[in-house]
Amino acid sequence: MKNFTWGHAIVLALASFIIFILSMLFLFPNGQKNSELVTEHYYEEELQYQDVIDAKKRADNLAEKPVYSQSADGITLRFPQDINNTNSTFSFVLNRAEDQNLDIKKAIKLDGNQSFTIPKAVLKAGGYTLRLSWTKDKTDYRVDYDVIWK
Repeated sequence: MKNFTWGHAIVLALASFIIFILSMLFLFPNGQKNSELVTEHYYEEELQYQDVIDAKKRADNLAEKPVYSQSADGITLRFPQDINNTNSTFSFVLNRAEDQNLDIKKAIKLDGNQSFTIPKAVLKAGGYTLRLSWTKDKTDYRVDYDVIWK
């Protein structure tokens, strides 16, 4: 029987470390999935983020803000009466953090009740960030909501 020396200990430690690293690579490859940026134009949008901050502040200062509700038909966005199709343009983004293929982005027109419904057919169960943007009289506004669709 040979004596266990420092050289043996170093070789054993290096071999254990290499086996540990390789096991992490092959046993846990899920960390590589869905690692894309939230948007394709991330850096360009980051440079314009001050406009988003200003739009959010203006929306926070409104006396009456748009609201959303959920029903069997989908997610309904309802705007105050002073915001309508004649003086405003509207868009929304439903952003799904874990899979950008489930994102929904659309410009919208309001119906007679100052609302718009996102149909349940385009929604998948899970969490979304609803980014609601509108321009009224050439002034931008934006509100963000966290939405759980079941």
